[in-house]
Amino acid sequence: MSDTPRVILSGFADEAAHPTDQSRKAAEEQFAAFAALGLQYYSVRFIDVGGGPKNVMKLTKSEIQKVRSLQNDYGLNVSSIGSPLGKVKLRDVADGTRNAFVPFEKYLAQDVQKACELAHALECKLIRGFSFYHPRGTDPREHVAQAVDQLGQVAETCHRSDLTFGLEVEPNLVGETGHLLAEIHRKVNHPAMVLVFDAANLVVQGYTADELLEQFRAMLPGLGWMHVKDYHHPQPVRRGEPVNEDTLANFVPADRGDSSHERLFLEFREHLPKLERKLRRRGVPGVFVDLEPHVKGGGQFGGFSGPDGMGVALRALCRVLDYVRIDYHLRDFADIRAARGL
Repeated sequence: MSDTPRVILSGFADEAAHPTDQSRKAAEEQFAAFAALGLQYYSVRFIDVGGGPKNVMKLTKSEIQKVRSLQNDYGLNVSSIGSPLGKVKLRDVADGTRNAFVPFEKYLAQDVQKACELAHALECKLIRGFSFYHPRGTDPREHVAQAVDQLGQVAETCHRSDLTFGLEVEPNLVGETGHLLAEIHRKVNHPAMVLVFDAANLVVQGYTADELLEQFRAMLPGLGWMHVKDYHHPQPVRRGEPVNEDTLANFVPADRGDSSHERLFLEFREHLPKLERKLRRRGVPGVFVDLEPHVKGGGQFGGFSGPDGMGVALRALCRVLDYVRIDYHLRDFADIRAARGL
C-alpha cells in the first residue's frame, strides 16, 4: 500500500553462520542463511572468507573482493559496516577494564579512515559506531564534552567520504542512555551523524518499557536506523552499576522481551516518511531495521543466534511490524525469476 510506511530489513549476518558453533563465521554460511530467510541486506561485522574469522575492520583487499563476489552470488548487499569504532577508551587511565586506548589522532587517521574505505569497497553508505568508554566508575556526563569533540571529527571524516555515521546506544559508554546520546547528537550537530536505537541495550541496564519509550522519543530527532533485539530479566536489576556484557544470557525475540517493541514501532511509524526522505538525500536506500538478536548469546563485541535463531527472530520482528502496519519486503518467486532474467 502506497500510504503504508516501509522499512528495509537487514541483520548481522555473522549471527546466522552456524547452528551451534559461534566461533564459525564462514561467509557462505552467513549468506546462505540470509538468502534462505528472504533477506537482501546484511550488516557485516565478523566474517571468514578462508583465512579464519576476523572483524570486518581487519579484512585485506583480496578478502574484500571475495566478500563482494560471494555476496553477489547470493544476491545480497551491505546495509552497514558493523564496526567497533568508538569502543575504545576516551582517556588513557587504568580503570580495571580490558578496553584499549588509542591516541585519537591516530585512531581518526587509521581506524576511522579504514571504515570509510571499507564502506566504499562494499558499496554501502552507513557505518555503525559507539561513543567511547569513559573511565569505569566515573559519571558519563563528566565526559560528554570530550566525546562530542571526538565524535564530531569522526562525523566530519565520514562526511568527507559521503558516508553517514550511526552512533549506537549501549551500556558502559558515554552515550549509555537515549537521553545522553540525544544530548551528544545535539551538541555534535553534524549532518553525517545519526543515532541507532537498540532496546535491549537499555533493558540490560534495568530500564522499564515506559523509560525506554521516553529515551526513544529523546533520540527520534536524530534517529537514523534501529537495531532489534530484546531481553527479559529473570530478576530485578540494580541500577547504576556497570553491565558485564559477557554474562548476559536472556536475549529473546522482539515480541517476547521487556522492551514492548510494539509501542516503539508505533512511534517509529509516524517518523518513517520524514526519516526516509532525509536518508535518501544522503544516498541511503531507505530506513534499515537491523536484526541483532543474540538469542543464543551475546557479549561486548558480538552475538550469536544460529540460522534457526535468526529465523525465529525475523519472524518475531515481522509479526511486530505487521501489527503496527509497517511494510517490509522479503524475497519471493518474482525476485528469483528476475535474478534468472526470466
